[in-house]
Amino acid sequence: MQTARELQEYVDKASPKELKTLEDYEIIIQNSLTHKNQNKMATRSTETENQTQHENPQYRYQPEQIDWQIMAKFGLNQEKLTKMNVLDRLLRGFKSHKLVPVTINLGNAVSRMDVRLSLQTNDSGQVLINLHGIRKEPDFKMKFLGHEFSEQDKENLRNNGNMGRVVDLINPKTNEIIPSIISKDRLTNELVALNTNYMKIPNEIKGIKLNDEQKQTLREGKALYIEGMTSSKGDPFNASVQFNAEKRYVEFLIDPNRKLDQIHSRQHVVSDEPQKVFRGKELTDLQFENLREGRSVYLSGLIDQKGNRYNGYVTFSKENGTTDFSFQNPAKLVEQVKPDEAHKTQVAVNSEGKTNEATKNVKEPLQSAQKDPVNKKQAEQQQKTKQPTRSRRRKL
Repeated sequence: MQTARELQEYVDKASPKELKTLEDYEIIIQNSLTHKNQNKMATRSTETENQTQHENPQYRYQPEQIDWQIMAKFGLNQEKLTKMNVLDRLLRGFKSHKLVPVTINLGNAVSRMDVRLSLQTNDSGQVLINLHGIRKEPDFKMKFLGHEFSEQDKENLRNNGNMGRVVDLINPKTNEIIPSIISKDRLTNELVALNTNYMKIPNEIKGIKLNDEQKQTLREGKALYIEGMTSSKGDPFNASVQFNAEKRYVEFLIDPNRKLDQIHSRQHVVSDEPQKVFRGKELTDLQFENLREGRSVYLSGLIDQKGNRYNGYVTFSKENGTTDFSFQNPAKLVEQVKPDEAHKTQVAVNSEGKTNEATKNVKEPLQSAQKDPVNKKQAEQQQKTKQPTRSRRRKL
C-alpha cells in the first residue's frame, strides 16, 4: 500500500515528458481482470446498460474467451452474431436484445428454437454460453429462489412485467439472503431478479427532477406516476415508471387497457387547430386560415398509397377537433363535384383495399379517375376468370 501511494504521488507530479515514458508501463485493467463467478440471479451484475454504454465502455468478456466450437453446434459464429448486432452486448455482459435462432443437433433429432443469449463464467473462469428459451409463462407454482408468489405478485408480473415490491431471496450457493426485485423477461417469460444494491435510480426523468420520496418509491420496486414530463419531440405527457430488474433501469409502463384512451386524449389535445400538413400535402396560409374559420378547402395533388394523384376537399370540425376529407365539397360552394367523384374508385382500390368489379382482375394500380380498363393489356387481364368447377355427379 505504501509503494502504491508513492507511485501515485509520483504520477500526480510527473511532467509531460515523464508521463510519456510511463505509457510504456501502462496496464489495461479490463484485459487483466480475473473473471469471477456470476450469480444467475444477476445480483452480481454491473451498472445499468445505459450507464455502461455511456460512462463505462469496458467489456467484461473478450471474443477469444468464447468457445466458438460450441457456438458452431448452435449454428452460430462470430460473423453472424456481429451482423445481428448481438456480439457487442454479449461481450459487455448483457443478454442479446432480441431473439436469436439456434439449432440444436441431438443426433437422432434436430431442434430449432429462438432464444436470448448471454455469457457467464464458471468457478474456473471458463466462459459459458447461456440459452434463454421462450416459456409460455413464468412458473409460479415453484418457489423462485425461496420466494413464494402471492396472487398479487403473479398479477403484477403478468400485466406489466414487474412484481412491484422488494423481497428476500436466497442465494442457492451461499444461502445468503439478498433483498431483491423481480421482473419478467418479456421476450422469453423468464423470471429475473436483481439485488437492490445494484439499482441505479436517476435524479431526473424527462425533465422532472425526482425528490427523495419519489426515489424511495422506485427503490421499493413500486410504480411511480409522474406528471409534466417532456417527450423528445417537446410534447408534455404523463406516465407511470418503474424499475425493471431484467433491463436494470427505470422504464415507462404502458397500460394496455388505457392505451386507446390515451391515444384519443392526445389527439384531442393536439387537434385544437386543423392540421398544417394533410396526407403529406402542406397547406398554404390561406388554406389553413379557411379551415380554421370552418370553410372547406380544395386540395389537388394528394398521393395515394400506390403513388397516384387524386383531389378532394378538406374540412375541420371544431366540435370534435378532427380534420376530415371528402371527394365532394361539403359546403357545396364550388361546383366541382363530378371530377372529384371520379377519384373515389381510384383511392378505394389503391389505398383502402376495396374491389371495383370492372377492374378487379387488373394487376396495375388504378390511375387518376380510372374506373374501367384503360388499355388492351388491362382488358385481357379483366377477361381472365377462373375456369368453372366441374360438378360432381352421383353414379347410380
